[in-house]
Amino acid sequence: MPVSEHQVLVLDPHGSDPDSEYRSLYERGPATLVDVLGVQAWSVSDPALLKQLLTDRRVSKDARLHWPGFADALAGWPLVLWVAVTNMFTAYGADHGRLRRMIAPAFSARRIVALQPAVETLVRAVLDDVEGAADDDGVVDLREHLAFPLPIAVIGQLMGVPEGHHEELRTVVDKVFATNLTADEAAVNTTALYGLLDRLIEAKRAAPGDDLTSVLITTRDGDGSALGESELRDTLLLMISAGYETTSTVIDEAITTLLSDAAQLAHVREGRSTWEDVVEETLRHSAAIKHLPLRFAVTDVELPDGRAIRQGEAILASFGAANRHPDWHGEDAHLFDATRPSKEHLAFGHGVHFCLGAPLARFEVATVLREFFARFPDAALATPRERLQRVPSLISNGHVSVPVRLRP
Repeated sequence: MPVSEHQVLVLDPHGSDPDSEYRSLYERGPATLVDVLGVQAWSVSDPALLKQLLTDRRVSKDARLHWPGFADALAGWPLVLWVAVTNMFTAYGADHGRLRRMIAPAFSARRIVALQPAVETLVRAVLDDVEGAADDDGVVDLREHLAFPLPIAVIGQLMGVPEGHHEELRTVVDKVFATNLTADEAAVNTTALYGLLDRLIEAKRAAPGDDLTSVLITTRDGDGSALGESELRDTLLLMISAGYETTSTVIDEAITTLLSDAAQLAHVREGRSTWEDVVEETLRHSAAIKHLPLRFAVTDVELPDGRAIRQGEAILASFGAANRHPDWHGEDAHLFDATRPSKEHLAFGHGVHFCLGAPLARFEVATVLREFFARFPDAALATPRERLQRVPSLISNGHVSVPVRLRP
């Protein structure tokens, strides 16, 4: 059935009420047509169907090859960067295998283990700054002073981004995930972002260091080929944005949840769950990425109800809704429960595009939670959770600010 014959659900660009949006998706079945800032796509919220499509060779992430709407998107879609980058995020088939093969060693288990002491040191240093940033009432914004600076410091150290550029990097990456920008505003931000990446590459070529940017510049595939110039800077964009923005959001959501639900915090303190359990349940319940743009049907793909996603139509992986689907985690799937026996989720993706940085993100968030609640055992939200403003994004979870009173 042609796309135009379906009723289309318009996704909220401000992401103000994801719970209601998820319910609307469930009511419409395993897959339904949605409007993503003017682009129509099939939102897939059923976890079984989503897993199937994420491993289906008939589904591609290469907009240039498999999306007839790509040229129109280039002309004025605010989220065009999400489908226009040339890195393993958008690659398909052998091209994806080549890029992932070249990048995977940078996230080897050995390298992540070696990084852990540095992460622990950074966490303690950032918590020192958190304590110093509190106002006269002992209140501090944890989004601004913890959830932002820690991941940007970790990824900055990993990638060799000078500390003086962290704030600039944060500003442009935040706008990549924002969905309340006009196409012109998004284009200006993309120009600024690439300017920053180009300066980083130039600096590392002139003076290589012990960092992943320097490694990627010199990396060669088995046939001796290097990353192309666009592939190099778009790979840096992928690693920096994923390493910063998504981890920042999970820290935000985890702390906000524990400070608004004493029973969940008690589960950890009394040994019924661990900090790692909290991390996994946060990833399931409040995934950093709610909806991930975009994939495309290489050929017609039949749906369980007899409808079909036609060749060339766009597909939106609705991870947030899938993770909370009652068919996967029961009727209480919408509730946060750190003691939940199964916390399976798709927060890091599934199949060949599974996130390479997942082990680092998990360790980072668990370390933050352990150290924060050890240092500030009586911390409390200074604003009720229901009054916290969500970030303006249909892509990301998280809050604009998280004011917390560190001590009574």
